[in-house]
Amino acid sequence: MDGDVLWLIILIALSAYFSGSEMAFASASKTKLKTMAQEGKKGAKTALKLAERFDSLLSTLLVGNNIVNITASSIATVYFTRLFDSKGPAIATVVMTVAILIFGEITPKTLAKDAPEKTAIRCAPAMSILNILFTPVNFIFAQWKKLITKVFSAEAEQGITEEELITIIDEAEEEGSLDEQESELIRSAIEFNDGGVEGILTPRVDIIAVSCDATVEEISEIFRTQRFSRIPVYRESLDDIIGILHEKDFNNMVYEKKSDISEILHSVVYVPEKMKTSKLLRTFQKSKVHMAIAVDEFGGTAGIVTLEDVLEGLVGEIWDEHDEVIEECRKVEDNVYIISCGAQFATVSETLGFTDDENDSTTIGGWVQKELGKIAEAGDSFTYENLFVEVTKTENRRALEIKVTISENACDEDSPDSEESLRDS
Repeated sequence: MDGDVLWLIILIALSAYFSGSEMAFASASKTKLKTMAQEGKKGAKTALKLAERFDSLLSTLLVGNNIVNITASSIATVYFTRLFDSKGPAIATVVMTVAILIFGEITPKTLAKDAPEKTAIRCAPAMSILNILFTPVNFIFAQWKKLITKVFSAEAEQGITEEELITIIDEAEEEGSLDEQESELIRSAIEFNDGGVEGILTPRVDIIAVSCDATVEEISEIFRTQRFSRIPVYRESLDDIIGILHEKDFNNMVYEKKSDISEILHSVVYVPEKMKTSKLLRTFQKSKVHMAIAVDEFGGTAGIVTLEDVLEGLVGEIWDEHDEVIEECRKVEDNVYIISCGAQFATVSETLGFTDDENDSTTIGGWVQKELGKIAEAGDSFTYENLFVEVTKTENRRALEIKVTISENACDEDSPDSEESLRDS
């Protein structure tokens, strides 16, 4: 084999090495490399060090790749000129362009992209040596980078955002690295701090509480019928809650034939309804309680919130043996849903595929009242985008349940036939 041809093969192979290394280290996950290094994978620690100093490594890769490509082109020009005289440079240009593109760029980068961490580990030993040898060159380029950064006022990229992290989780689920339950739990944990107490509390109108003047028989009946383990105790109204009564303590008191519940009341923890759920969880841990009273901006009782409410924000609904299982969004026919007005607006809107950027209500009930512009009554209805919404149940001046019919085409709210067409869809 001609010596020039041998050198061309070697140089194209080196070009492939530099190109593949560049793609591998650019695509490799530092997290995966760190995990491999902790597991004792040979070469992973070296690859991780190079990946963490990618700017310096990139200079080595680019300089090395350009050196071998230019050298290969020069040798090819001399070789083909010797064979074809004046046509040699043109032939050399065509041959080297095709050879470098196919064997020196596309093929190695495609292979490295498919397995970046493994490729990075294989390339790491030699690349580590080259990176040391090219230190003077890397230093010059590092100073040049600082100059360019100052001249053009380039801002450093921010760390990974919440949206990017969720996208990574979605990709991991699609690739099979995470199952649906694992990815949903991680997403819930990431978004945990976005929610506030007002979104998970039991509203004031639904609070089951007892007066401090209630008899033992009355309290016993409430515990028996409501099946709660804790009940707030108030003095004159729900704005004056003086303690939390535990069923276990109450039963012990009854067994001992006592009647003064003030001796067994637990202290009350008050939290603002605008508090973040993550902070509420820390409050529960610090105070060693499972229930808190949420207050509004005027100091009145807005509702109660429990540790179970917080945990349900992470893992979904938790039902015990005595709970009546309620499906908040139930499909009854094609494009027809029965929805509880206590359901979260964000969850239901995502399920039904609609948005309302102007809505500031936490629950479906709040959204319905906003759209109606009045106190909801059974039979009230309105059209929103391609949804026909009808109030089916109300209680104490609020909607409890609605029926939503989805039309494939948005209807004109002012059209006299729109309501009928939606009912028939």
